[in-house]
Amino acid sequence: MRYIILGISAFYHDSAAALTINGRIIAAAQEERFTRVKHDASFPINAVRYVLAEAGITMEEVDSIVFYDKPLLKFERLLETYHAIAPHGLKSFLTAIPVWIKDKLFLKRLIRRELTELGSFSAPIRFAEHHLSHAASAFYPSPFNEAAILTIDGVGEWATTTISQGKGSQITMLRELHFPHSVGLLYSAFTYYLGFRVNSGEYKLMGLAPYGDADAEQTQSFYQKILSELVHLHEDGSIQLNLSYFNFLGGLRMADDRKWEQLFGIPRRSTESNIRPEHTNLALAIQQVTEEIVLRLATTAHSLTQCKNLVMAGGVALNSVANGKLLATKVFDNIWIQPAAGDAGGALGAAQTEWYIGQKSERITETPDGMQGAYLGPSFSNRAIENLLFRQDVSYTHYENFAELAEVTTQQLTEGKVVGWFQGRMEFGPRALGNRSILADARHPNMQQRLNQKIKFRESFRPFAPSVLKEDASEYFDLDTISPYMLLVRPVDAQRCTQVETTITSEWREQLAQIRSDIPAVTHVDFSARIQTVDDQINPRFAQLLRAFKQLTGFGLLVNTSFNVRNEPIVCSPQDALRCFHQTEMDILVMENYFITKS
Repeated sequence: MRYIILGISAFYHDSAAALTINGRIIAAAQEERFTRVKHDASFPINAVRYVLAEAGITMEEVDSIVFYDKPLLKFERLLETYHAIAPHGLKSFLTAIPVWIKDKLFLKRLIRRELTELGSFSAPIRFAEHHLSHAASAFYPSPFNEAAILTIDGVGEWATTTISQGKGSQITMLRELHFPHSVGLLYSAFTYYLGFRVNSGEYKLMGLAPYGDADAEQTQSFYQKILSELVHLHEDGSIQLNLSYFNFLGGLRMADDRKWEQLFGIPRRSTESNIRPEHTNLALAIQQVTEEIVLRLATTAHSLTQCKNLVMAGGVALNSVANGKLLATKVFDNIWIQPAAGDAGGALGAAQTEWYIGQKSERITETPDGMQGAYLGPSFSNRAIENLLFRQDVSYTHYENFAELAEVTTQQLTEGKVVGWFQGRMEFGPRALGNRSILADARHPNMQQRLNQKIKFRESFRPFAPSVLKEDASEYFDLDTISPYMLLVRPVDAQRCTQVETTITSEWREQLAQIRSDIPAVTHVDFSARIQTVDDQINPRFAQLLRAFKQLTGFGLLVNTSFNVRNEPIVCSPQDALRCFHQTEMDILVMENYFITKS
């Protein structure tokens, strides 16, 4: 007997669908990959169509449909918030409430109408609490039978942070922090003030922070002002925001620009304007505050549960710098982070709450990783790729022997070529993990700037991650565990590092130009790197390429960045990959067993 559950997240950002059969994850994908609209919040009809096709089933065979939060609780929060701040927030109220009255209050009807496009069905539609969906997405696919669960994001219904305990098939909520006091919204307010887009630019803020000067009086002043004026941080990691500085309650902006300028002495940075030392120092200050909050929350989670394992989800769990600092403290023996930690992963968590909690099912036999490397999206056959290439004006070679293809690709990489790498099933979550990746040689000193300027078309300060053979990770990095999902930042091994000016220069571009190690393209300005460890059992083709590169060069790692350009989702199909290949200065495209050049 099989029980099929369809999980859905939608209508905020990063809509997604996931499908499980008897608790086992069969498929999951974000809607943006199909529509090509980054962070698409629309109903994930294309993602649902895909997960059904991957499972080989129809809508009629689905037993239960679960949405990742409870709309009536969220509506209650909106109404109470608008009532509390009235008469302020009128413009926001007039924008939001009609949408709720038209559709969101009747979400069950809307979901049924959307899904009927894919066929008739009788499955009930249920709703899981937002933070329970996050917690479930972190605990159930993890390798642990018992763990503390920490979820931190902007806001769900009321909760913004929760501490739970998972044991067997049960999750017990222990502590909640409620809206409007939110670590995620605090970090997003700084994302906004430093000129980046909220709900997508937080990665940029994290990447900018290391260019700040931790010893500078300005940075230390910013840090103190955040903790004395903007947020009160309690010993247990809970926070209280000084709401007079924030506009997200009823305004259409995250922060009160005038009050922030008075507090920090700098105006809000306009998008695309020059990044100055004061911007990098402010980014560093809020990153330091966030790390302190996460550490205190984790310490509290350990104290409450006495567990040796921690699992994490929610958008703030994607802060890989904070995760790396937490790992180093050894508060927990083991840490596992859901690779789709944001709202997309809520679709998966919603499905799993129904199986384990709703259906009271026993936990599936433990596996090293229920996420299967996050390779849960569509794949494409060699025949489909050849049919596409046949219609295009491109030069390509087909290799029957993948080992030969890996050797040819390796040779191109050593010559400084940039390679688009398209293999197997697409990744679920925001990271490319070797199936929809752009690869390059980490030893080239100008590769980081070339990739940003000529391939990704994005800000030059943005760092790149290394993918390294699992068994070789400790040779390059201060890392004594696996990091399969590129969610841990750790220092580059000191013996590989080069002496540079000890004083932080006033210009971030000068810092960027300095060579810091023998793998400069993946070494950040603070001598750290965001690491993906690659396992032969999880991704044998990517591991084989890394092994071929190591055999030729002695280095078992490559630069790995997502296969897309700025403001575009990661590629999904061969058509997407070919289009991106032609729009950039990428040199080579490898799709399954096809080696494609532009000549």
